[in-house]
This record gives sequence, structure tokens and C-alpha cells, in this order.
Amino acid sequence: MEEERVILVNHKDEEIGTMPKMEAHEKAVLHRAFSVFVMNSKGETMLQQRAAKKYHSPLLWTNTCCSHQRLGENNPGAGKRRLQEEMGFQTELKELFSFIYKAPFDNGLTEHELDHVMIGFYEGEPRINPEEVEAWKWMKPDDIRLDIQKSPESYTAWFKIIFEKFYDHLIKNTPKE
Repeated sequence: MEEERVILVNHKDEEIGTMPKMEAHEKAVLHRAFSVFVMNSKGETMLQQRAAKKYHSPLLWTNTCCSHQRLGENNPGAGKRRLQEEMGFQTELKELFSFIYKAPFDNGLTEHELDHVMIGFYEGEPRINPEEVEAWKWMKPDDIRLDIQKSPESYTAWFKIIFEKFYDHLIKNTPKE
């Protein structure tokens, strides 16, 4: 099976080539990625715990799903594909913003991504792929924020960065009680 490739980009999100995913993470090369947040009508966010077999950040809690776009794939299309692959469902996604981050890991790899953040809404239970996801849960944004403050080591690096940027939008989408 051919190794997955990532799309290399400049700071303006213009494509400048492709590279095998592991090589991009070894060399800390800027590449395109996405992060999906799914919420329900109670204003809760669906979190996933990454599978124990993941090559970085195993067993850490993070947003509903995340990955890398494929050549020719738009951001919502990539998000819907990966949501189905990881969580076993699809929903419409809306892109909110993008940002660049760089996060080195203990295993020598580095995420250096131009990350497109998207939101969707769903009321059901996921059918998780155990190769990708260990567990899942719904949490209110205020509870997530408190838990990150209490146990930051339990969350992925990118989730903590995004959550701070995304928090106000999550609160705006929380139904009033």
C-alpha cells in the first residue's frame, strides 16, 4: 500500500508540492490539515480519544476528527470523508478559520500544519473505528476548558491551541437554557 501523502503549502495556503506524511512530520515541513468539531443541540462537543496504536499522541483527547486533505479534495469534503472513516457518520461541515501551528512530539516527529477548522452538527452516536479511536464523549465547552486547565497532558497539542481560538464560537453555538 502506498504511503499517504500530504499537501505542502506556503503561509498563504498555496500548494507547493506533496510529500509522504511521515517524511513531512520528520522534517517539520508546513502542510495542509483540517480539524472537525461536531456539536449537538445541547451545545456539547463530541471529543475522541485517539487510539493506542496512533504513531503520535496516542490515547489523548482531541476534537471530533482531524487529518490531511488529499490532492483535489476541498476542505469540507476531506472533513466529511475522515469523519466517516474515524467516527462512522457524516454531517454537513462549515469552515470557520485556519491557522498555522508547530508542535514537536517526544518521538521526534513534528506537526507543522496550516489547519482548517470546521464545525458540524449531529445528534446520534458515532460508530467508531477502533484503529483510529479508543473512545468518545460529549462535553460542554466550559467543562472542556476546565479539564484542559486541570489536565493539559490529557489533550493533543493542536486541540489545546484550537480550543482557545474556537472557544468563543463554541459558546455562541451553545443553546441557551
